[in-house]
Amino acid sequence: MVATEIGSPAEVEALLSVAVAGWEPVPPWAVARARLGDGTPVIAKWTRPHVLGARSRGWRTRTEVAALRFLADDLGLALAPRVLAADLDGGLVVLEDLAPRTPLDRLLREDGAAAHAGRLAAFARARGTLGAATAGRAGAYYARRAALGPVSPEQDRAGHFTEHHRRGVEQAAALGAPVTGPAGRELAAAVAELLEPGPFLALSNGDPETNNALVHAVGEPDARLIDFEFAGCTHALHDAVCLHVPGPGWLWVADDGLAAEYRGALARGVPEAEDDRRYGLGLAAACLWYALVRLERLPALDARPPGDDSRAQLVATLESAARAGDAALPRLAGWARRAAELARRRWPDADRDFGALPPYTPRRR
Repeated sequence: MVATEIGSPAEVEALLSVAVAGWEPVPPWAVARARLGDGTPVIAKWTRPHVLGARSRGWRTRTEVAALRFLADDLGLALAPRVLAADLDGGLVVLEDLAPRTPLDRLLREDGAAAHAGRLAAFARARGTLGAATAGRAGAYYARRAALGPVSPEQDRAGHFTEHHRRGVEQAAALGAPVTGPAGRELAAAVAELLEPGPFLALSNGDPETNNALVHAVGEPDARLIDFEFAGCTHALHDAVCLHVPGPGWLWVADDGLAAEYRGALARGVPEAEDDRRYGLGLAAACLWYALVRLERLPALDARPPGDDSRAQLVATLESAARAGDAALPRLAGWARRAAELARRRWPDADRDFGALPPYTPRRR
């Protein structure tokens, strides 16, 4: 059986050997909510080609299945949906339905962050708990993942690090802010930290944003994390960047309370997270490297019309990363501020006071 591009009830029936009585696609994802003949709700998810061509469909399905089974079966964690069945060759997975939870980013966009402070805190704790529970267990995870097909732990840790790094450095120079001298030396130290995480090596789903967190809209949040297609063991503090630096959906996210929630949860399994020097270096490295990589988008943003929020978002990204990196990597943080100032001059429409914005201000699309 080979899963189609849009999935089908028949495929789920064949996989589970039970009848499907209902089928409700959930846009924009390759996901549908199915109801089995006995009324049991499940989620059917199929893998479609990635917009950037990143990883094969088969690789991503095997990775998601391995990661979710590692969390539920090996570690006994209720942090993500359980896998009920999978067709690895066809790219189809049937998962536990986590309803009535809803995507956190949807709630933030509808009601604002202030209305969901407790749910944001639960999200931050869930991300820290994932790192705490999986730190030091890379060998066990990769044994499970390798049983499903070839995988490279080194590639997971480095990812497309070299290529992203090269393009970011190139665009920094094109902006007029080359990463050289003391800033260049601190960038080298940041890269070394990220590629050799030591006790901070932990499992990540690879996309730690609020759209990949489900929470209850009322009552206890009881957060769950989803979308593990690009999971792998990497520096845990990559998962903290989204609490300090705006991701693709936001103009501003800074909230020191959420950062403390994440750090406290991580420290329960990674005691080194309580060390200001170790934690500060990892966080600064992850935030500033992310900001550098976002400079890849410079040519695309130049082509956007004045007033496009993506330009302002890049300025906010650089300035937020500088704030996160001031103590541990001050010269690289200074570079980020210089780059942000050059971007403000380049795009006068992006010259805004981001500090006046509430956390989780959406980027207009």
